[in-house]
Amino acid sequence: MSRIAISTMFFHEYPCDQIFDYVAESGLEGLEFWVETPDFWLRGLPEDDLVQCIAEHPELSPITIHAPSLDLNPCSINPRIATISVDYTVEAIQMADRIGADVVTVHPGRRTAKRYPSAYDYRRFEDYIDRLREAAEQTRVRVAIENLEPRVNTLLYTADDAVEVLEREPWLWFTLDMGHAMMISIDEVFRFIDLCIDRTANVHVSTLGENGRPHHPIHGDPAATRVLAELADRGYDGYLTLELEDMVFPAPLSSEEKIVLLMRELEALDAVFS
Repeated sequence: MSRIAISTMFFHEYPCDQIFDYVAESGLEGLEFWVETPDFWLRGLPEDDLVQCIAEHPELSPITIHAPSLDLNPCSINPRIATISVDYTVEAIQMADRIGADVVTVHPGRRTAKRYPSAYDYRRFEDYIDRLREAAEQTRVRVAIENLEPRVNTLLYTADDAVEVLEREPWLWFTLDMGHAMMISIDEVFRFIDLCIDRTANVHVSTLGENGRPHHPIHGDPAATRVLAELADRGYDGYLTLELEDMVFPAPLSSEEKIVLLMRELEALDAVFS
């Protein structure tokens, strides 16, 4: 049975203990903890505090982790940027192991210039994968690489890109970001499912808004329902992680409004997967 979770970045402005409280109140069964959640990141990554939040909310365990990515790039042409990006990712995997998390989602990186990736960029990517493999072999967590938005310089955004890496790296798992894939087409989402379902540990759940951007709520959206129904029909039982952007709404949402919204999302997911 799939575990329905939410990315902590939906509660971007709140302290970690309140985020855990709100997720539990919404009725969801888990959360994906972004290491860059501001209350955690800006206080120097207080791991003991995170462990306490997890202990006080056993119904949300095991949680998943999203490695730092917001202004990092493991395939950067700048060697210092690449090094610190890879180091942060490895540290997130190690932290996830210490706190008992199940899955760590990592980003593949991109070419620094807005041009098609070159041989140099793919060499950087291979070095990155080597470091991830070493870290994964020393932990019990599943490391899952995510498909990114379709951009000219992105190293992994098509189903063919994903399956090529997964076939080459049998230890590696996959996080399907359905919103990113929907930016290409619904058919491309189905190709991801066809080619990668057996290696998919997590699905970032969202749909496209009128502006064509992902991370919008899925309830009442026919396209999202089609994708989710396909996952259900294929027997997917991994994490379903709502990845919602609270800035897409016309006015800021209160914590109570966010909880109500999550309840509606949960109802939509339960209707498909129950």
